[in-house]
Amino acid sequence: MHFYAIGDIHGHFHLLTEAHERIAEDMARHGPAPIIHLGDLCDRGPDSAGVIEYLRLGIAEGEDWVVLKGNHDRLFTQFLNDPSWADPGLRAVYSWLHPALGGAATLASYGVHAPQDRPVVAVHADALAAVPQAHRDFLESRPTSHPIAEALCVHAGIRPGVALDAQVEQDLIWIRKEFLEDPTDHGALIIHGHTAIAEATHYGNRLNLDSSAAYGGPLSAAVIEGRHAWLLTETGRQPIPYAWDR
Repeated sequence: MHFYAIGDIHGHFHLLTEAHERIAEDMARHGPAPIIHLGDLCDRGPDSAGVIEYLRLGIAEGEDWVVLKGNHDRLFTQFLNDPSWADPGLRAVYSWLHPALGGAATLASYGVHAPQDRPVVAVHADALAAVPQAHRDFLESRPTSHPIAEALCVHAGIRPGVALDAQVEQDLIWIRKEFLEDPTDHGALIIHGHTAIAEATHYGNRLNLDSSAAYGGPLSAAVIEGRHAWLLTETGRQPIPYAWDR
């Protein structure tokens, strides 16, 4: 069995459609299979609204796609629910509209004027009017993990030592250090994004597909068979390097 996974999109609609084109070419050779999107659909890039609508419509029309929830997706919906809400994954100095988070770019993609330069109350009111309820419902209903074949797909990672079926949302969408520094086998290959790196990399017990699309890097689309993975490129499948082979 094979399946596909796509890393953090961050509002880059054209990169997402290009990734889907590469997957379609691979499917033409190897057969159809599910596509797992690892979350962070929004923020930083220019067209978060387009990304969300494309994925929402695809699933509604019966595409075999799974879209996971990322921390940025939760930040977006929680801002709409309550702009004063503080995500426990963020330091107190940050809010979703802080330039480091990229929330303003998301609201701009919905036509909200100057989201970083006006009072939050006014921005929130405009956001409620601009963001379709269907988009809010779609983001809020996203799963935080998806087991498939010999893998578990999540956004950020898992809490080592905790059973895979007992993981909590906060870790699945935010964890870094404890997960990234743990070399032990987790019982499944953990496929994740969240922590931006230069290129998709296999660590043996995990596969990181966040190749920094949010910061001008490529959007990685991979095909996974068992615990082996290949990056989909314009010239076909290329083995994803193991960290120790670099």
